[in-house]
Amino acid sequence: MSLTILVPTRGRPANLARLWQAFVDTCVEPTRLVALVDNDDPELRGYQDVADRLRDEPFFRMGIGPRLRLGPTLNDAAPKWATRSDAVGFMGDDHLPRTVGWDGRYLAALERLGTGLVYGNDRIQGAALPTQVAMTSDIIRATGRMVPAGLVHLWIDNAWLALGHALDAITYLPDVVVEHLHPIAGRAEWDAGYAEANTDERSDADRAVFEQWQTNDLPRWVQQIKEYERG
Repeated sequence: MSLTILVPTRGRPANLARLWQAFVDTCVEPTRLVALVDNDDPELRGYQDVADRLRDEPFFRMGIGPRLRLGPTLNDAAPKWATRSDAVGFMGDDHLPRTVGWDGRYLAALERLGTGLVYGNDRIQGAALPTQVAMTSDIIRATGRMVPAGLVHLWIDNAWLALGHALDAITYLPDVVVEHLHPIAGRAEWDAGYAEANTDERSDADRAVFEQWQTNDLPRWVQQIKEYERG
């Protein structure tokens, strides 16, 4: 199996370089890191410098496009990569794999599930939420997306957890550490990106979208995925 990790990133080229080095140090499979960068990013030159340094790396890719925010960016990129990889995942630019072979463990778990999702220990939420995740590509191909439509930034991990439970096909690997270096845990400084994403207004809006999706659309997603499996 093959794995592609999508990393939407804004304003933090140093974080992207750090994450790529972590991939070099910990991956045991030919796992792709695909950075998704906004074309209006004030740090765009820094991202281009990272891409220039890594131009000969076969498992690093960078896409630059209009700013869509986190959920829509994943939905824009995931269907394309789902045709090229057996599994597609997400990490933020503030995640950092710590466990050597994490990608092999993710792929082994997904192979056992056949169709499903897997996540590791982010040292903040643990089993409670998949703040980073990988899923078999058939989920994306069946539904046409990776994230429920309308979710901008928050409650996305809640949706992945709800989907995994609805499918009865989600695995948590407590000994596989993909640390979330988030200011909520004192592991990063608050910046403009965190300030924009973590408002009460954003949380309330995304929670309403999540609850509507969970009630009205999640059963349809499950049906589409199961029909895709059978087809």
